[in-house]
Amino acid sequence: MATINDVCRAAGVSKATVSRVINGTGQVRQSTREKVEAVMKQLDYRPSAVAQALANQSGNSIGLVISDFTGGYFGSLLKQASVSAEMMGKQLLFADGHNDAEEELRAVHSLVEKKCDIIVLYSRKLSCEQVIALNQSVSIPIVNVGRALPLEAGYSITFDQSDAIKKAGTYLIQLGHKQLSYIGPEPTTPTSKLRLEGFQQLVSDFAHQGVTGEVCLSSFGFEEGYQATKQKLKSQHCFGSAILAAADDIAIGCIKALKEHGIRVPEDISIVSIDNDACSSFVEPPLTTVNIPIKHITERAMTVAQQLIETGLTPKPEIYTGELIIRHSAIAK
Repeated sequence: MATINDVCRAAGVSKATVSRVINGTGQVRQSTREKVEAVMKQLDYRPSAVAQALANQSGNSIGLVISDFTGGYFGSLLKQASVSAEMMGKQLLFADGHNDAEEELRAVHSLVEKKCDIIVLYSRKLSCEQVIALNQSVSIPIVNVGRALPLEAGYSITFDQSDAIKKAGTYLIQLGHKQLSYIGPEPTTPTSKLRLEGFQQLVSDFAHQGVTGEVCLSSFGFEEGYQATKQKLKSQHCFGSAILAAADDIAIGCIKALKEHGIRVPEDISIVSIDNDACSSFVEPPLTTVNIPIKHITERAMTVAQQLIETGLTPKPEIYTGELIIRHSAIAK
């Protein structure tokens, strides 16, 4: 790969002259400019985005703050954000919020200091009031992903968590299941709160049909779902006839624990979940789950980010809904 030094040697000019041609700054003779540009094209030289940013006092970059980098959900988000940033001709700079409100704030400010053009924020710990205050205190726009927030917090795009739970739970009820168990994390983040509240509202809405619900706590993760299910079975409490898992990884861990206990899925107990993780169709049985269109959500967030950079106009908040993907982990009672 050609370097700026290669261009300097081939064109017979200084590094400062090449930099002025690249950044369009300072005075350079037209003949010299054309010569440098011709050499860059011949050598297929691509200027460093970092060098250009320093010269222009602009980051030429998009900052992305995420509090958790584990799991297929965040992997898909990162991949799409990277693809979109590349298509926009910008660098994508990451910062880790470490699942802590203060760390999320520090992460945002660190990206502001790096002169990012805009920040895409996936916050799990900041309150609505904190996000609003943050948006009003920094000099660059913020795009919020994963949460429904008022316009004062900046543009926000999210997924309807309650609707996903309703779709999954209603499907189980339509199959004839009345004793439902929800297995998911403590309600400490916006997502975990909405999914649990969605389950509780579902049970309330169908209580007149004899539907009951029980909650079993499990953090997100394969091992976490496995251990929580083992503990539940060890206490000799049953799950009812169907389980609604807060996430695919919890459901997969749950299935493993049930099988080890001699409980068949779906013959003895049905399971549905949320996310449509890439592995959900490869487990046995393949999971019935609600798809979260994280790729499209992220792609849209990055498109809005580009619009904000170019126009400064903030669109109204957007909410996506999911689609129930029916496979083989749930059957009629």
